[in-house]
Amino acid sequence: MADTSIILHEQQYQQIKAVLARLSADSASRVVFLVDKDGQQIAAHGDVGDIDTTSLASLAAGNVAATGGMAQLIGEKEFPTLSHEGERESIHICVIGRVLLVVVFDERSSLGLVKLRVKQVSGDLAAIFEELKREAAKNHTDEAFFSEITDEDIDSLFS
Repeated sequence: MADTSIILHEQQYQQIKAVLARLSADSASRVVFLVDKDGQQIAAHGDVGDIDTTSLASLAAGNVAATGGMAQLIGEKEFPTLSHEGERESIHICVIGRVLLVVVFDERSSLGLVKLRVKQVSGDLAAIFEELKREAAKNHTDEAFFSEITDEDIDSLFS
């Protein structure tokens, strides 16, 4: 992925966890994951149970990448939401910028309710990641300033 790595501070991580907890409760979901497009799990909330979370995160990212390829073939940029309905459990995936919101739910909920609640929290998550992006840009500018200083410059200050 061309973007820089996501660096979360404790405050943003706790904000994300709170959003996931609210989504899980409001949508009656089994578990909610936040995954980056590279397939790395960022956070989760709910009953993970016997789910291989590493594999699920990776496969969700692969699924979005594959359907993104199909979208481009028909002239779309991407498909921002994907849903897979099973007999007992279902998965809904929503693309929010460079992250994926993955909701696993069962018969206690419905796809309509999950979509509604995901739409309601998408703005909150997008705002958190926009802030992270701004902080990363600021830190990159700060690093660029200090990158101009060489070891010779430091040695000459103390000589």
